[in-house]
Amino acid sequence: MAGWKHVYSGKVRDLYESEDPALNHLILVVASDRVSAFDHVLKPTIPGKGANLTRLTNWWFERLAVPNHLSHEVEIPAEVRNRATIAKKLEMFPIECVVRGYISGSGWKEYQATGEICGVKLPEGLTFGGKLPEPIFTPAYKAPMGEHDENISFNQVVQIIGAENAAALRDLSLQVFKAASALAEKAGLILADTKFEFGVDETGTIILGDEVLTPDSSRYWSKAAWDRGERKESFDKQIVRNWLADNWNQVGEPPVLPAEIVAQTADKYAELAERLTQEIA
Repeated sequence: MAGWKHVYSGKVRDLYESEDPALNHLILVVASDRVSAFDHVLKPTIPGKGANLTRLTNWWFERLAVPNHLSHEVEIPAEVRNRATIAKKLEMFPIECVVRGYISGSGWKEYQATGEICGVKLPEGLTFGGKLPEPIFTPAYKAPMGEHDENISFNQVVQIIGAENAAALRDLSLQVFKAASALAEKAGLILADTKFEFGVDETGTIILGDEVLTPDSSRYWSKAAWDRGERKESFDKQIVRNWLADNWNQVGEPPVLPAEIVAQTADKYAELAERLTQEIA
């Protein structure tokens, strides 16, 4: 892209820096249609995924009462306009700030084994998909690409980034989760869990960055289905995870996703974006 040079590619996003030295405090973040699961980037891509991720992230940033990394100093290049943002560079914390309001995924497995999630003791008798008494902060240490992120306790977060920063990330994460949960419910959705990433800017202010409250970083369920006792209707890439779990032993390279799984996943991403952005004023 004219005026931008590629500097990094993650599982889903590609990062570009401006070739203008006066803009070296900015970065162009492009959301691709790539999909990852079990720490592997899969094939083929999911049509429209990058655009829906960007649409939702920007929509949420407009509604959350915390500073975010978006910048409007320069225009987004036309060729990636619907799936990219211009962001301020931050010094990111190496912590994934996971918040859970309901019990599922890796949290369910840990609870079954220990009665805890990331050192947080939970009541006995919880069931899969059940609502927790209160949302809980269950952080993870961000591993390099290709390695597994590691669930850690709050005390370990303190050891990594200090007590003041650890408390700030926990409190901000819980604050945003509760606000987002209330908005999602207006669209008939349950925000079961999500993860946030924060950094600091040149003034030392903690800033919400990366993507936020998308189906890549969150579990959304239909509230009507959950009220009926159903725990399988989700608006994320769980379709992909389920298919892989049934068709791959997680050894070697993952298989190519079938066309019907790709189409179903694309539909879920699009449906979530429509439900949230159209049904909540």
